[in-house]
Amino acid sequence: MQTRILTLLAVAMLAGCATRNADTPVDRSARKPGQVEKVATYPDATSTENTVDGYKRDLAQRISQVNSTKVYTGRPQALLRSVIVVRYAVDASGQLVRSEIMRSNRDKENEATALASLRTAAPFPKPAAHLIRHGKLELSETWLFNNDGRFQLRTIAQPQMDQ
Repeated sequence: MQTRILTLLAVAMLAGCATRNADTPVDRSARKPGQVEKVATYPDATSTENTVDGYKRDLAQRISQVNSTKVYTGRPQALLRSVIVVRYAVDASGQLVRSEIMRSNRDKENEATALASLRTAAPFPKPAAHLIRHGKLELSETWLFNNDGRFQLRTIAQPQMDQ
């Protein structure tokens, strides 16, 4: 019985990683392909987002804006060159305090690009105080790399092509 409960909990946790928070719908039709909303570019900015998902969207837009020459527009190709997952932490003032590769196909060039694009975009707007735990906010983001080495961030990317 206990094994079954643990299995169900694990399945529920994995399913939660792949779904959006129902409180934060995204209307992609209002944004043109490749268009990025502006995020404050100065370190004293405070995010107006009150949810982790909203703050994560703000950061994804900022990373894309700051690294616009490395970002592709339109839908991600069907078979991506690399998918890199980075876990990172932001402190209460919006400073990047840690980043690490969590998942990769061992494409060192794209891993370096993902980490560098995150560092280049910092500092970030201050997260809402209630999002901070133990002095920081832990987040993860997925970089989707096309064959040409440019990327999109899964949080704000369009649906991937079928073929």
